[in-house]
Amino acid sequence: MSQPDPQWTRREALTVMSAAALTPGLAAAPAGREPWYATMRRCGQTNFNERDPIELDINWWVDYWSSLKLDALLLNAGGIMAFYPTRIPYHHKSKFLGNRDLFGDFTKAAKARGIRVVARLDCNYVYEEAYRARPEWVERDAAGQPVKNPESPWLYRTCMYSSYFTEQMPAIIREVNSLYDVDGFFTNGWPSTNRPPRCHCEACRALADASTPEGHQQHLERVLQIWKLWDDTARQKKWDSVYVGNLGGGIRAVLDLNRVASVAGWFNADHQGRAGVTPIWDCAQQGRVARAVMKGRTITNVTGSYANTRPLWRHTSKTPLEATLWMAQTTASGMTPWYHWLGGKPEDHRWEKTGRDFFQWIAAHERHFVNQHSLANLAVVFSQRTNAFYRPPGGGDVTEFLQGAYNALLDGRFCFDFVHEDDLGAATLSRYKALILPNAALLGDAQCRQLEDYVRQGGSLLATFETACYDQNGAPRAESGLASLFGIARAGERVGPNGNAAYARIERDHPLLQGFHDTRLLPFAEYYLPLRAVSNPILTVLPPFPAFPPEMVYPSVDHTDQPAVVLAERGAGRLVYIPGDTDRAYWRSQNPDLSRLITNAIRWMLREESPVSVTGEGMAEIFAWKTEPGFAVHILNYSNPDMQRGWFTRAYPLGPQRVRLKLPAGARVSNVELLRAGAKVPFTHTNGALEFAIPRVVDYEVAALT
Repeated sequence: MSQPDPQWTRREALTVMSAAALTPGLAAAPAGREPWYATMRRCGQTNFNERDPIELDINWWVDYWSSLKLDALLLNAGGIMAFYPTRIPYHHKSKFLGNRDLFGDFTKAAKARGIRVVARLDCNYVYEEAYRARPEWVERDAAGQPVKNPESPWLYRTCMYSSYFTEQMPAIIREVNSLYDVDGFFTNGWPSTNRPPRCHCEACRALADASTPEGHQQHLERVLQIWKLWDDTARQKKWDSVYVGNLGGGIRAVLDLNRVASVAGWFNADHQGRAGVTPIWDCAQQGRVARAVMKGRTITNVTGSYANTRPLWRHTSKTPLEATLWMAQTTASGMTPWYHWLGGKPEDHRWEKTGRDFFQWIAAHERHFVNQHSLANLAVVFSQRTNAFYRPPGGGDVTEFLQGAYNALLDGRFCFDFVHEDDLGAATLSRYKALILPNAALLGDAQCRQLEDYVRQGGSLLATFETACYDQNGAPRAESGLASLFGIARAGERVGPNGNAAYARIERDHPLLQGFHDTRLLPFAEYYLPLRAVSNPILTVLPPFPAFPPEMVYPSVDHTDQPAVVLAERGAGRLVYIPGDTDRAYWRSQNPDLSRLITNAIRWMLREESPVSVTGEGMAEIFAWKTEPGFAVHILNYSNPDMQRGWFTRAYPLGPQRVRLKLPAGARVSNVELLRAGAKVPFTHTNGALEFAIPRVVDYEVAALT
């Protein structure tokens, strides 16, 4: 174990920890200059392990990363373990480091090839000597015992409210800055977007319960404080250096990403792959969430080239198609791809070609991936307060409502964005013709008024289940905060299944019922809110009834006046309220009737006015962008038996896809090129729209319009 130099006095140690020989104050930003990472297009990472100082071949690695035409590379510097000759007390050095400076030598070699270097740090654990000397740095369990890493019990988990975060980590940043020409700093695993950790150290015992709104707010304020401290410390040497936090989580994120984005120059969605029953589009969701808060600023997403399944094999390669689709989603959704391998001496080399092929391809067509803005006129409201404080009836993951709506949007081939619940002002919402609120259960009064203003300006809304039935802190309302807007009133308490879930009885014809033939009854919801009668409903609720035994499988009530859908028109806006968990029920059941009902409702709201449409067979996700040279339409092929479980191992190509793009006034297009196929295709102009066909989509295609 590393020990502090016995020749050092405490005063000398504090001098290094507070300054590391750097001039105080931040380096000034030159007028009109953008930071380097604002134009970064390709990023990579070699993650060191403790043996790498004696095993890693720097020249081989630099040759490989250069072949990917990287702009930036992440390398381990320190934190849990230092890979350079640190002089900071309790900064544990690799036992194999000896006289070598692995981080410094690798950094120098990468910089010589024109690759910027970001120093990777890990702030989450310390070795026992640090715990013994500074016990206040370490998290405690409810019994007051130090919390250890369950897989590596010689490591102790640090507490973010301790001076480890305000003294030790800034000292490491300053020391690295003083020794090396680095361009930024990244922390593994922090701050995370999960719920606040439960620590029982002396500092944390004075805080509010981490499960309460007050506890969440305290956690957020501490994250912002530390983020700003580390970013300021990083920039003491270079004006365009940057601190980058770890912000995976996507639609599951609890930490307020909108507030984090206010201090983040660079957002990294460190979500490296999927395992278990995670759907393939999970990466694209990361991009939608991050774009909603970063407003065009730098976003990266990490693709782990290794096998991240359960069980885990982190020294073998992910299948090429799975890794490629992850990077394709990263790029299509507007993020910068970041390719990652663990360990400096790989024995499995299958991952190398996958990364090289994709990165060289995007480098060859780089200008078509410089996006200016999305072309979508439809958006989904992303409610993080609902993630944090709502407990869905019947249990399960709170994100199932959003996941079901997302699945239906893909079924309908809609082009859409996310908007954050704290970004509902006119400047953002005026870009969209319609909004979807998939059980956005927690909305404050101010947010409800913003949505009312949006409708007054001609916007349309679709909301489901308990949207706005709770205020921003989770306190229940007698009526939804949007009840007057939708023209609804509750007729009783929430109803759940009784063997069967609830049905919807068709009362009259309507565009929402397009495609439903030869039936008077549709699936509706597992849980629903009974509403008072409305005039001329299209669907009414048939309450649940037993599913067993067969003799009991019949409704005790044949008809009710409770609406299963409420429709309204307010000026140019159209409103749809579905009082059941129809979106979640779709996600759980995959019953296509529920998807059809949701997609029909969206089309009715939009009046068929979509700026981009892609029609053809297969499951696909669509992104459309205004780019620097023109426009780009991205099509991700998800038609695969492994779409919602496991890995993609082989592609099932889509047949012809017909694209129609409404051109903005004054826009001209003279060329349509398919970047993956490497071919130009003919096109036509019809009534202000451009139309063309993509003959085949294997895994991913980009139609570049210039």
